[in-house]
This record gives sequence, structure tokens and C-alpha cells, in this order.
Amino acid sequence: MKKILHFILKILAKAVINKYQPKVIAITGSVGKTSAKEAIAVVLRAKFNTRTPSKNFNNEIGTPLTILGQENSPGKNILAWLWIFILAIKLVLIKDKNYPEVLVLEMGADKPGDIKYLTAIASPDISIITAIGSSHIEFFRTIDNIVKEKSTILDRLNKNGLAILNNDDVNLVKVIKDYKRKIFTFGKKEGSNVRISEINITNKDNTYGTSFKLTHSGSEVPMFLPYVLGWQHAYAAASAALVALYLDMNLVDIAKQLLEYKPARGRTNLIRGIKNTWIIDDSYNASPQSAKAALDLLSNMPSEGRKIAVLGDMLELGALTEEAHQEVGRELIRLGIDYLFVVGEKSRDIARGAKAAGMDQDNIYHFPFTKEAGVFLQERLKENDIILVKGSRGAKMEQIVYEIMAKPWRAKDLLVGQIDK
Repeated sequence: MKKILHFILKILAKAVINKYQPKVIAITGSVGKTSAKEAIAVVLRAKFNTRTPSKNFNNEIGTPLTILGQENSPGKNILAWLWIFILAIKLVLIKDKNYPEVLVLEMGADKPGDIKYLTAIASPDISIITAIGSSHIEFFRTIDNIVKEKSTILDRLNKNGLAILNNDDVNLVKVIKDYKRKIFTFGKKEGSNVRISEINITNKDNTYGTSFKLTHSGSEVPMFLPYVLGWQHAYAAASAALVALYLDMNLVDIAKQLLEYKPARGRTNLIRGIKNTWIIDDSYNASPQSAKAALDLLSNMPSEGRKIAVLGDMLELGALTEEAHQEVGRELIRLGIDYLFVVGEKSRDIARGAKAAGMDQDNIYHFPFTKEAGVFLQERLKENDIILVKGSRGAKMEQIVYEIMAKPWRAKDLLVGQIDK
């Protein structure tokens, strides 16, 4: 049944693409896909009718649904699927004047062949690779296999298409060197088409945000993204700048549009906590690479309070599970994080790594369940503390954010998943 559904969705989505001929911007990578998607969309909407999935629609069901203009999956509701098919056929037969000029599509890969399948539905005009890490390595076995899979997003680029790659990612060095068609790069490295510099977490007028500079062809523009935290958002802004420049927008207008950029839920969102604290809600997902980046962000936050890491299990790491968790634990010590709370069985190895690296056992806490951890944390927070909350999607760490946020009644608007009240 699932194969039949995939087949029908593929046929209908391809028919819609062929009829309306939108520009297709396809984004992949182990980390940073959603941030890049959001940044690109917010910039392009100034000039183009642009559509991007409102949810994490990046697979063989989500991508066609986005193309067909559907924001929700009917799940097992057969009648709802039939209605979607009817609407899709109508879209093919009767021209919709409001169909988007640009589709910004996030393309994920849980297994070999996923990117090839998705790009066969929508051949990209612009393909972007954000960064390569060990997410889903359980299914790919090696980083080289992940690079190979992600790089297939370049194979189906339209004839005059553009590749945009992260110039700072060591895993993409060979891909960039060997690629023979039109390619732009972004990063801190000299020679990047859009160069990022002076990335800092700053506090302007009692508002935390990320400041940095973007340089292109000798022009330099300073940026400040309020309530947006982390270097990954500077990289997202740089990739958005390259897309927009390619589509004839100028750097000043791009910078102005990026002021409206907001990260998706659960991705380094800054939320007010109880007792005048701040929460970095990074609960959407976690990999060793993104966990280290989040800890680096926590370490660099200017604050008079303590820095507390609340970390859940990182999933789908296969044989790397134990060592990857311990490595994250060791990173806490290098970065000077004050307290560690871990939730889940696999996260015990984060605690082990931190303790072995020198963290005082009295500063380490383990809990089997998120709600228990959140309630315990409530009692121990002090004014000006900054709390990072991060874990894989399956760990459901947003429950902890709910337990310590200053306005829990806004959970439905701010948090990535459902919580237990």
C-alpha cells in the first residue's frame, strides 16, 4: 500500500512541476537544512511567490505534498488521501495563477537512494549541501557513504543549474574540487563566494542575537539576527545570500530581509525561562556534530549566570553510539559548562565522558524521563542561568523546555512537539 501511495504522489508531483515549471531549490545535508530553508525562503519572498514546507516535509511523502500545496499528511485516512489526489489532478488540469514561482525543498536521506528519488520528482535549478556529519550513519556505515548520498543532489541539476556548497566542511573538499559545472561556495574560508566573518553571540539592548559580516565581491554587510543564536544561522544566511544574488537580488536588500529570519521550532530558539533565566531550545534533533555546536553556543553566550546543559539520547549512531556520546561529554569540560543533566539510557555515556574529563560528580545528574528531569531542574535554577536543552527527536526533550519556560501556556506556539501537561 505504501509503495502505491508513493508512486501516485510521485506521478502527480512530477505532473505539477512539469506544468508550472517553478524554480526548484533543493537543500540537503546532515545538519543545517531547515535553517537554510527558512533563511532562503524569507529572503526570496521579497521578490518571488515562494513556497517552502511548514513542517519537516523532506521525504517521499512530504516533498510531493509540498509540491502539491498540502501542509498536512492524512496518515491512514484513505478518504483524505483521495481528496488530495483530486485536488492535485485539478491543479494539473486547471491552471492556478497563484502557484509559486519558487519551491524551496528540503531533501533528507535516511537510506541510500533517497536523494535520487526526490530529485527525480523535482529536478533542482539550485542544489545546496549545508554540511556533512554522522546523522543516520547507522544506515550508511561510513561518512564517505553519507557524502556520496548527499552529493547525488548535484547529479540532477538542470542544465544551467547552480551548486552551492559549504566551503568550510572538510567532507566536501573533494566534492567542490571535482565538480565541473557552475558552483558557488560559502564559509569563513578565503575564496568563498560569500564569506562569513566575525560571528559572535551578542546582547544588544537586552536582546540576545547573532552578529556577523557577509562579504561578496568586495562588498561587506554587517548583520545582526535578533533572538537567533549560533554560527549555523550565519551559514544559513550566507547560503540564502548566494541563492538571492544568483536570482539578481542585491546584498543590501538581502541583509534587510534576513532581519525577518527566525529559526524553526526547536532549533536554537531563545525562550524566556522561569526565575529570569534563558532557555536555548534545541530540542528538535541531535547528532554529535550539532551537539558540539550547541555546546559551543552555550559556552559563548555572555551571561552573569551559570551555564547548564540538559542533553538527551542521540539516536541512529550505530556502532559509534557509545564513543560519540562520551565525546560530547568531554566537550563540556573543554568549553567550561557548569552543570550537566542527562536524560535517557544512551546519554549516560555523555555523563561518563564528562566525569572522566574532570567534571565534578556533584554537578552531573541523570534521569530516565524528561518530565522528572524538568521538575527537578525547576527547583535548582537561579536568576540569569542559561540552559541548553538538546536531544534526538525520539528523546522528546521539549517536555523539559515546557517544565522550565516562563510562559508554559505558549508551548503550543513555541515548542516542536506535544507535551505532557
